Amino acid sequence: MSSDSIESRFDREIERLGIRIKDVDQLKVRQDVFDEVTLLALYRLVHKGWITAIGGSISTGKEANVFFGEREDQDLAIKIYRIRTANFNAMTEYLIGDRRFSGIRKTRKEIVFTWTRKEFANLKRAREAGLRVPEPYGWDRNILVMEFLGESEVPFPQIRNVELGDPDSVYQEIISFVKILYQKAGLVHADLSEFNILFSDRACVIDMGQAVTLDHPRARAFLARDIANVNRYFGNLCSVRTTSDVFEEITGIPLPGRGVPG
Repeated sequence: MSSDSIESRFDREIERLGIRIKDVDQLKVRQDVFDEVTLLALYRLVHKGWITAIGGSISTGKEANVFFGEREDQDLAIKIYRIRTANFNAMTEYLIGDRRFSGIRKTRKEIVFTWTRKEFANLKRAREAGLRVPEPYGWDRNILVMEFLGESEVPFPQIRNVELGDPDSVYQEIISFVKILYQKAGLVHADLSEFNILFSDRACVIDMGQAVTLDHPRARAFLARDIANVNRYFGNLCSVRTTSDVFEEITGIPLPGRGVPG
């Protein structure tokens, strides 16, 4: 199906379902985003009452596009994983070993659907542990609907683009996040960096799709990498603890092996 026909169908179906389109010029309907599967998932979410308006792009990442949306008077972030261009191999690395999602068929479509469901589950666990991540509202196939972190339709900036007044307290806050995520939520973020920490009056962590449970065979290696990434970024802003010291405090065991920056 051509991109023109997909665009026409998208416009017709959106109109039929009564969804308002905000910022039409910013909503670039591309074939690799709003394909047949994605349109079906969107229809289902609308029927469930999760989406009443869809707007412009918030971000475009390696695996997904995030759009601003609304549910009546509630602001939303609508994350759409791209089925055709998603990194199938990278996703599989984080899914294999997670017993919550064992037995899935290893087709591209099934992997992406499972990844979306996994991010929903991870966000829910983190929220239940009292952590500041987007609240997940609903999902269908390759679309995740969640809390919009921002104001006046403008998302909070990545922490790398913020001049922190007290970087030491923010560093401690993020280390505390990693600790609570591990000890209370039973998860390791597995890709934590200055690119997926937003900041307003406090730090907010996003992109939880790759987060793994503690029984994942690489959970501790991912944890050490997360700590090292946080130390690398904050090392130029304030005093940081060693990776091994933080790792041992969180897990109760010494950091195995070497090769992770201190």
